[in-house]
Amino acid sequence: MPAAGFGALDGVRVIDFTQMLAGPFCTQLLADQGAEVIKIEPVEGEESRQAGPFRPEDKLRDFGGYFASVNRNKRSIGLDLKDPAARGIALELIDTADVVVENYRAGVMDRLGLSYETLRERNPKLVYASIRGFGDPRTGKSPYSEWPAFDVVAQAMGGLMQINGPDRHTPLKVGPGVGDLYPATLCAYGVTAALFRAARTGEGQFVDVSMVDAVLALCERTVHQHSFQDLIPFPEGNRHPLLSPFGLFKAKDGFVTLAAHFDAMWVKLCKLIDRPDLITDSRTATAAARVDHRDFVYEQLENYTSERTKRELTDLLGGKIPFGPVYNVAEVFADPHIAAREMIVKVAHPGLDREMSIAGIPLKMTGTPGRVARRAPMVGEHTGEILREIGIPEARVSELRAQGSIG
Repeated sequence: MPAAGFGALDGVRVIDFTQMLAGPFCTQLLADQGAEVIKIEPVEGEESRQAGPFRPEDKLRDFGGYFASVNRNKRSIGLDLKDPAARGIALELIDTADVVVENYRAGVMDRLGLSYETLRERNPKLVYASIRGFGDPRTGKSPYSEWPAFDVVAQAMGGLMQINGPDRHTPLKVGPGVGDLYPATLCAYGVTAALFRAARTGEGQFVDVSMVDAVLALCERTVHQHSFQDLIPFPEGNRHPLLSPFGLFKAKDGFVTLAAHFDAMWVKLCKLIDRPDLITDSRTATAAARVDHRDFVYEQLENYTSERTKRELTDLLGGKIPFGPVYNVAEVFADPHIAAREMIVKVAHPGLDREMSIAGIPLKMTGTPGRVARRAPMVGEHTGEILREIGIPEARVSELRAQGSIG
């Protein structure tokens, strides 16, 4: 049975046709806030189950860390959607749902007989959401609408890589899959907005997010720079193009970040590092001067920071100006902020006799807090119980399983 109700989205049923990263992260965001998410997978399981990484002692290997990290709080049903009987089950489930989310290429759901138009006829209140590389033709047909896309494509064509890198000649991919994760976050926002309207009007709608569009929105600064200043921005390493100091500085044992671009912050920083001369120096006395002479500013500050450890600099600057040490993941795990905010959580993992850690829920709500109620599901783990819930007899379940329609 579904986990006991919790969260602001308690009572919302989501049928999840998603795969890989963007779609599953979107539906996990909904599940974390209490939505009941039913993940429809191929009978053999969604491809990302085998993406790893796996613990060496995991002999089951139903799924690895990739899948575990973006599929918690969901139930799984295995359906062969090429089989008419399985598609019929999918339609029955959608009839009971508030939301459908999918991130197939444009036209796949239509060819399966599960198009938005078909589903809307059956369930007028349905919110149908899609995440695709270049959007869905229903909201604006891109010349690339048929192209497949992953995170790296969205980062490239949305303009993120061209402003990220060590120097103006070297575009660089951002480490985390922001070309997937940010579109997924926007899609979850769109779903909740559409649900609010559906509750008031009784009418659902199509929610469409293009991964490239989302990355462009994330790079909003480049748009106004090009429009207002006729610039084509380029990578500037670990510095800010408009503010100084605002960036990365060497420490004796790593790196730290700090920002002191406003005059009041700059004065405070200069006093903390015992450099009162920089308060009145014509190259550093004003915000504009610090931008014009940024090389000098960074050189003077790094002369100080490079002689001290991250711990020493944290004790001196932490809480006094915007400041933070650059952490590796082991340091993230050990930080008291992360513990206080429950941002690393432990969940059971099939095939292991120990719990594994995944990232927690960043959205905190006082009245309806989200939570990690269950681990990611094994493929088809809940097929039987879900089918019983919609009234399919046990004999029929056995028959469908024997013919390979369900898993």
